[in-house]
Parts: sequence; structure tokens; C-alpha cells
Amino acid sequence: MLTMVSRTGAVHVARIRSSHVDKAGQRHQYESVYLRRSYRQDGKVKHEQVANLSALPEAAITALEAILAGAELVPAGQPGAMEITRSLPHGAAAAVWAQAKTLGFPALLGPPGRSRDLALALIISRVLRPATKLATLRGWSDTTLGGDLGVAGASTDEVYAAMDWLLDRQDSIEAKLAARHLRSQAGPARMALFDLSSSWMTGRHCPLAARGYSRDGKKGLPQIEYGLLTDPDGRPVAVRVFPGNTGDPTAFLTAVDLVRQRFRLTDMVLVGDRGMITSARIDALKTLPGLGWLTCLRAPAIAALAADQGPLQMSLFDTHNLAEITHPDYPGERLIACHNPVLAAERARKRQALLTATETLLAPVLAAVHAGRLTGADKIGIRVGKLIGTYKMAKHFDIAVTDTTLTVTRRQADIDAEASLDGIYVIRCQRSSNSLVGGVRVHVIPYRPFT
Repeated sequence: MLTMVSRTGAVHVARIRSSHVDKAGQRHQYESVYLRRSYRQDGKVKHEQVANLSALPEAAITALEAILAGAELVPAGQPGAMEITRSLPHGAAAAVWAQAKTLGFPALLGPPGRSRDLALALIISRVLRPATKLATLRGWSDTTLGGDLGVAGASTDEVYAAMDWLLDRQDSIEAKLAARHLRSQAGPARMALFDLSSSWMTGRHCPLAARGYSRDGKKGLPQIEYGLLTDPDGRPVAVRVFPGNTGDPTAFLTAVDLVRQRFRLTDMVLVGDRGMITSARIDALKTLPGLGWLTCLRAPAIAALAADQGPLQMSLFDTHNLAEITHPDYPGERLIACHNPVLAAERARKRQALLTATETLLAPVLAAVHAGRLTGADKIGIRVGKLIGTYKMAKHFDIAVTDTTLTVTRRQADIDAEASLDGIYVIRCQRSSNSLVGGVRVHVIPYRPFT
């Protein structure tokens, strides 16, 4: 309640604190807020209460104090009343940093310290905005991440030293991840996945750079390869880097060594694609107790099973898209034949599109030969050779070249034979009497062998 007075002069806000002790012996604190005017009378300082502000919100009292102190308050929302000179992005960095702490990521990397903070900042930055190490270092001053982890002023040498520190701890980190995701308590499937990928590069001083099979389509550039071992949910457990000319089967041996020697895991199933786990690697795995494998047959092997009234016939899939077959070439193994109608339709569509695209590429050459503008078997053959393999359809065409003629015809019988196996793939694994392969259950449909 405000009380009007007649006296004039400067006023101020006075906060009066008081307390009392109740019958239970508990002390209670109170604060009263008044708008007062001070003056002298007969040589003594007296106070005149202009208004009682105790019932006002604290924000209003604070604003009144600021005004009386000479501050100029800006109305909220007034255009042009405030200018932001700089704002650091915070939300994304805070979210990733909070998730990292929830997952126990800092402790996984190693003991607290400058190197761990730098390594953690590098990893979080990689999630937020992948860039080179130097660009990442410069970007720390432009987000709140640098201040939160105390790395905003880090030098280039510190960053590279932190990477060396992280590399030295790789074995320890991978052992913790294996215990977390691959051991029976954490991963009852008892399964580990492994695959190989590559990245091209342009430098000349990397000792691992070599020319090999390029998954990036950069055939003219050297590359490095790296294999990743994960649990069935795709969580990374271990990574290894290889020279660029390393083959999938060779890299797979590293995964075997990691599981058996480094992590000391048994009763595990290693899963890899058909280019990764070859027949030679399977023969070697059969000699290792407690280590299973799961892969698929290559297309020529599938065709061999389907040829000459073999065990793989389309009639197996009349009522089910899954069947178990046997063959003497695969003793002690299980072959699970699967048919995916959607995949079959897609492969048929893609094959037809690539055949048509190849014929479209060759059409100008055919026209030039027919018009006599292109002659000579060698010249015609060179032009055709540059185009016929563009879409990897050369195997489906017969090419006849003379000095004055060019004939391109489809190998329809081969095309039909390939199309008959569209959508079919065969899983290859060990045979076990209890339908378990290293703890992995494979559901199969019984069938009557073809006779």
C-alpha cells in the first residue's frame, strides 16, 4: 500500500530485515521493503516512509532500485533497444556433451586431464561439424564447447599430442568396449560384425597409402583402408587401419585375432559379407574352437547349386521364402536359401535399365559405322571398348566387328539364366544339432530334397 506525503526531495529503497524465535525455538527471518526519504531535523537524521513496497514482486523492487540509482531501463521488446554484438552457438554442443557424459564417454577415454579434454573436444566436434583438425581447433573459440571444456586456447601441438595420447590408449578403450558390448552379459547374441571400407587421399607421405579396390570410385588415387568391428546393433568396438591394397579376407584375419587373442572371447560368431569370409578363411576358422562364422555364397556358387537339377530350385519357394538345403561341396555346413520378391523385382528393373543404357551409349557408334564415318576394325573396337563396360553389362552382349560393320546383340540366354536367380541369396554357416551357431538361432523351413 502506498502512502502519499507532502515532503519533497530524493527517495531511496530501504530493506529492513528482522527476525524472531517462535515457541518451538525456530528462528524466522523477515524482510520489509520501504520507499523512504531521509532528511535532517534538529541535527538528527530522520526517515520519512513514502511507501511500503513489501508486497511488490522482487523484479519490480529491483527495477525501482536501478531507476533510483540512475540506470536507464529499456522496455522489453522495443525495436532497436538492444544490439547483440556476438552470440556463441551453444545448444548442439551442450546436447552432445551431455549425452557423452550420460554414456560415460569421458571415463572410457581415460583419466581426467588436459589430454582427455582435448581428445573429448575433438570427438564432440567431429559429431557436430566434421572438419580438419586445424579447422576444428579454430572453431572452438566460436562455440561454447571451447569454454565448457577449457580448450579454447589450445595450440596445434597440444591437439596433435592429445591424438597421440588417444592412440596410446586404443587397446584399453577397445577392451572396455568389448567387455561392454560383446561379452555374454552385454551381448547375448554372441555375435560380432566386421567390414572393410576405404578413403582416398592425395598426399604423398602416408606410409599406408596404396592403390587398391576403391569403394569411393577414385580409381586413380591412392587410399587407405580401415576395418570396423561392431556388435549386432552397430556399436563400434574396435578399428584397424590397413594399407590401401589390403584385401577383405586379409583384413578379416585381424578381426579374428582381436576376438580371440586381444579380447579373449569364445563362443563368438563373426559375421562378414561374402567377399570378406572366403572359403579359405572358413577352412581356417573351422580349426579354431569356440569361434563360428556367418556369411553368404557368391553368385557363381549360387548358380552352381541351381544348375543341373541341383538342390536349389525355385519350387522351394512356392509356399515359403526360406528353405534349408544341403550339398556335398559344403560338408558339415548349413545353407539357408532365401528368396526376396521385392529384391528380385528391383534387380530385374535395374538390369533392364542398364542394358538399355549400354545400348544407348553404343547407338552413336553403330550409326557412325553404318554411315561409313567410322571404319577399321581397330578403330571401331577401341570406340566400343571405351563404352561397353561403362555399366558393367559387357558380359551380356556379343560384339562382332569388321572393318566396315559392327553388330551388337544381347546374350539373351545368359540374361535369362541370371534373371532366374534374382532375389535369391544363400546364407552359409556351421551346422549344429541344436539349431544354434555360436549362440545365434537360425530359423529354417524343412524341405523335401529335389529328386
